Amino acid sequence: MDGVLNRWRRADLSTIAVPIALALAGVVWGLLLARLSLLNALLVTVLVVAVLGSFWEPLVGIGAALFLGPLWAWLRAELPQVPPLIGQTVFLLTTGIWLLRGLLRRDVHFPFPPLFVPLLLFLGATLLSLWSPVDAWVGLWEWGKWGQILLIFLVAYDRFRGANGRKRVAAVVAMLAVVVAFQAGVGLWQSALRGTGPEHFAINARFYRAYGTFEQPNPYAGFLGLVGAIVAGIVIAAGWEWGAGREAGSRKQEAGITFHVSRITNHESRITFHVPVYLWFVAPVALLVSAALAASWSRGGWMGFGAAMLVIVALLPRRGWWGVLLVAVLVVGGMGLYFTGLMPASITDRLTGFLSYTHFKDVRGVGITDVNYAVVERMAHWQAALSMWRARFWLGVGFGGYEAAYPDYRLINWPIALGHAHNYYLNLLAETGIVGLVAYLVLLGSVFVGLSRATRRTSGWERGLALGLAGAWTHFLVHNLVDNILVNNVHLHLGVILALSAWVVRRRGVEAKGSRGVAEPQ
Repeated sequence: MDGVLNRWRRADLSTIAVPIALALAGVVWGLLLARLSLLNALLVTVLVVAVLGSFWEPLVGIGAALFLGPLWAWLRAELPQVPPLIGQTVFLLTTGIWLLRGLLRRDVHFPFPPLFVPLLLFLGATLLSLWSPVDAWVGLWEWGKWGQILLIFLVAYDRFRGANGRKRVAAVVAMLAVVVAFQAGVGLWQSALRGTGPEHFAINARFYRAYGTFEQPNPYAGFLGLVGAIVAGIVIAAGWEWGAGREAGSRKQEAGITFHVSRITNHESRITFHVPVYLWFVAPVALLVSAALAASWSRGGWMGFGAAMLVIVALLPRRGWWGVLLVAVLVVGGMGLYFTGLMPASITDRLTGFLSYTHFKDVRGVGITDVNYAVVERMAHWQAALSMWRARFWLGVGFGGYEAAYPDYRLINWPIALGHAHNYYLNLLAETGIVGLVAYLVLLGSVFVGLSRATRRTSGWERGLALGLAGAWTHFLVHNLVDNILVNNVHLHLGVILALSAWVVRRRGVEAKGSRGVAEPQ
């Protein structure tokens, strides 16, 4: 009898506690609305929910940081009273909570994931460049940004381990999909639905370049391509496996919806195909991102995403030569559209119009017009970066020091620094010298080698994730040839993408051991 009464009391207490908690939350929300604007109240609510949710699961805080981070440029313009680094603040609080959880549970341990050593080598090389920098404070600030990449890499990867790691990975991929879908929706509204926009972003009388909350189309397109390639890889892999007559690369069928279509012939038969549940979510996101990327009208974004799709297609068949054949078909088809005039002239001009005056020669004598201004400006900054590198061959002018050193190396017609060289490789070469650039290329090479092997060993949505990550890093590599997309807190997303890449690479190793009868470590 006492046990029954105790259970009744506990149930009664929970029944009373929930309405009380909701009532208190409503009072707090009302006070926030009375003191703050609706938008400010929403931001404060997200911040509180992220911090409290991190005590239950640190990935909640990471997800909030991924959403709030890209709002930085927009918040700086629209709500200057809001802390500009709100995304980084949420992440650092989450990291502190993750560490506190470990201390309280007496289970503090730091993982040693794949790709950890190449990342440390790059961080060491960039720190070495600060031996005699042009601006030590800016250099430490830039190094701190990559330090955050290291932290989010370790925290996210730590949560990916164990029995629930696969579900947590899927949850983080869903978070990234939601964030990029939100940004894509904002961009499409700016481009076609709002009906107005900045004059210098006008494509024609009706449409404007999409820029999301980045306030600039090119970094916006860089973010869309970086995260959108992951979603696209999952969609393409699912379509390929279904078309090849396999259930996501394995005999085990993913949860989803099965369709049966009758076909009337001399012998009645039924065609059966299975659509995994996750495809109903990621496929619309992929279409939304593709449309927003097109609306950004960004050459770098188009080039990066196109290269990402080619890499995904090349790695798609498990037999490599089939991938080469598919890429060749796509390239020949694209060239056919171009040479036959079937490709819209506006897109053709956008993709190829800058080639006639793009080179690495001295641009001080190049005539500047409205047509070539943006490209010549980039080349002038490339030339300044090369001058910095020649002056400091081994260690550069110091990590993050491009803008500070620019006045001493600029061309006479280009007195204003753009913040970076609009080519991340030349930017690194100028700031960290040959040592830093080589360390960076080793990091990228390690990522690509690990992911390419993973695409041969994984199956199901995990293989789609491996393909999508390979595409994301390809977009990152190619788009950074003409820009630097690590702005507006995108470095937080890069840290998560690095953690996902390490998980896929380790997953490949686990599956290889499993085939020899070795159990998966928890």
